[in-house]
Amino acid sequence: MLTLDPGARRAILDAVTALEIDAVAALERLVRCPSTLGNEASALDEMARNYESLGLAPRRVPTVPEQLASHPGFSPPLISYEGRDNVVAVHMPREVKGRSLVLQGHVDVVPEGAADLWATPPFEPSVRGGRMYGRGAGDMKAGDIANVMAFRALQMAGLQPAAQVQFHSVIEEECTGNGALACMMALPKCDAAIIPEPGPGFDALYGVEVGVVWAWVTVTGRPTHVRDMHAGINAIEAAYLISRLFKDYEAEMNKAENIHESFFGVNHPVNVNFGTVEGGEWNSSVPTRARIGLRVGVMMGRTALDVKADIERLVEQARQDQRLRGTQIKLEFKGFMADPCIFDMQAPIVQAVRRNFAETAGHELREYKVQALTDGRFFALYQNIPVACFGPEADMIHGIDESVSLESFHATTRTIALTMAEWCGVEPA
Repeated sequence: MLTLDPGARRAILDAVTALEIDAVAALERLVRCPSTLGNEASALDEMARNYESLGLAPRRVPTVPEQLASHPGFSPPLISYEGRDNVVAVHMPREVKGRSLVLQGHVDVVPEGAADLWATPPFEPSVRGGRMYGRGAGDMKAGDIANVMAFRALQMAGLQPAAQVQFHSVIEEECTGNGALACMMALPKCDAAIIPEPGPGFDALYGVEVGVVWAWVTVTGRPTHVRDMHAGINAIEAAYLISRLFKDYEAEMNKAENIHESFFGVNHPVNVNFGTVEGGEWNSSVPTRARIGLRVGVMMGRTALDVKADIERLVEQARQDQRLRGTQIKLEFKGFMADPCIFDMQAPIVQAVRRNFAETAGHELREYKVQALTDGRFFALYQNIPVACFGPEADMIHGIDESVSLESFHATTRTIALTMAEWCGVEPA
């Protein structure tokens, strides 16, 4: 870690403060992009404009399943990647003095849910009480803009990093991670990565995260008129019976003897979620088919392939259940096939983030053991480089009235700017 001159440090902090209005405006523009799965183009274009504003040349990195399928981090895709290319930009110094860095973030967001329940429309950002509300404001568009504004702050201070800095704006963090994998494979390996993912109601530093497997179970029964319902097989009721097997499995996986020490102290770290249910044709007909979408957590010490085998076993058990005789049960794996990950909390980049945040925000980042996952796993597991995954305090991510603290957003920007300057070194802009 290079020593940062006190004058340069002060100039960078002053620049972040001077850019706060611009930062909020940039975040508003990005939140207005309804970048749900398959609709990320507007957000990717916006990030390309952000990189251009830094004097960098953005380029597109396609996600090509045929090129990634043999990689252990690849997940089976849900939809086509056509027209959804990731955006990257690379800063090169005049003279390399420090270590290289990736500043990564995802632009995709989960669906808004019931929009009528939001206090303000989910893709019309609203600032109230020091917070910005909007789908993706916390997860993780505040982090995307913090990456950009941190670099701009160095420029405003008359400086630039004295090492390569890569910016990655990626798709599908919320369902596969394949966008992150594509960018990581397309660019040279760096010495560290910063990913400003949000904290759950507090400023968080990610320490460990579970893996995730997505599966889809389709049950085909025997349709009849409701007057003859006992002669039919109700696919929805059959799907419910299968769902109980997975809830029993969830309870088993959360027994103390099955929890890795890295998750000690976390209540119920392995979650099985029924995220989507489709089925039936008519209220007066016994339904033909039902399909449930599952998200199954992977505890540290196990792999996604282990859990995939568990899911296959449970479905086979359902096929043997006498109550389900006559049904057809189809199992598919699309979406996450992701392993769990532990981040090195003693790595110099992580310690620098921890120190710079505490010194400028006036309080510590809290270590977060996550029952979810981030793109940080790609860099830690497959490139063996340190990852500082941390970010601003956010509320109701994936829920109604998602928001991010603007004070915490600016604190994240200050931390990235100072850490980048120390890690990479600086030279005159």
